[in-house]
Amino acid sequence: MGAQSSITLRMGPVQWGLLITLSLLWGGSFFFAEVALPGFPPLTLVVGRVGLAAVALWFVLLLSGQGFPRGFRLWGAFLVMGALNNALPFSLIFWGQTQIASGLAAILNATTPIFTVILAHFLTADERMTPGKLAGVIAGFIGIIIMIGPETLGGLGKAVLAQFAVLAAAISYGFAGIFGRRFKALTPATAAAGQLSGSTLFMLPIALLHDRPWALPAPPTECWLALFGLAFLSTALAYVVYFRILRTSGATNLLLVTFLIPISAILLGVGILGENIEPTQIAGMAMIALGLAAIDGRLYSWLRRSGNRQTAENL
Repeated sequence: MGAQSSITLRMGPVQWGLLITLSLLWGGSFFFAEVALPGFPPLTLVVGRVGLAAVALWFVLLLSGQGFPRGFRLWGAFLVMGALNNALPFSLIFWGQTQIASGLAAILNATTPIFTVILAHFLTADERMTPGKLAGVIAGFIGIIIMIGPETLGGLGKAVLAQFAVLAAAISYGFAGIFGRRFKALTPATAAAGQLSGSTLFMLPIALLHDRPWALPAPPTECWLALFGLAFLSTALAYVVYFRILRTSGATNLLLVTFLIPISAILLGVGILGENIEPTQIAGMAMIALGLAAIDGRLYSWLRRSGNRQTAENL
């Protein structure tokens, strides 16, 4: 992979805005999934989500005058990206959650930025690990534990294979973020459409064999509406934003969204469903904000400037 300058990979106001937007889009997927799941089996819902999103994006690209990308190597890369970013982690997380609590699964999934920082350090030339970045990722991870509830860690050591499955999904997301950098020559919409097409090709035969959706009763209207929201907002639009951030800010910064998604889900629950926000959730958000500031580098720069200014005043 070609190296990019550190300036390109820095998170500016636009990139932070896109990251927050992505967290809202993916945070909203929990709401859509909750409404859609009574009418669709999980694997069928995944296929409907990625398949409809892919069709929507290809339709938009064709209307805008862009053709289908060509080349065996490119489509092979789309298949690999679809496996790493959707098919493999979705399957691992679904299987893991059949044996461990969802809160513990969410905490294990929040290790994604930690693995990404480590992987990016060894696999890229421009996303090296720094003490501030590693400290920020750990602080964000602690914030996730505080938000979800430390008591969920009581399940550690039980159903070990299921826990390793969710951790493997987090590692897969880390590899996907790094692998996806090779699509920077494509527009974000083209990269998103290609990846979702790869995901659909992987998941379709699995869903057909496992769920046999043709033998199930027709889902009600609200389930279809939720599926469309899941496909068009939380997947098609979300992955366009995903590849835009990846293109400008790198894999490590992109996967910080894992820390923001629980915050978005909580705030959406408060704003839309009238749920109450707990003090522990506020404390967790504060810890995550501190971690993000440390990763961004602005906190360290501000502390260094303050220290230099204080030293100068004392001289």
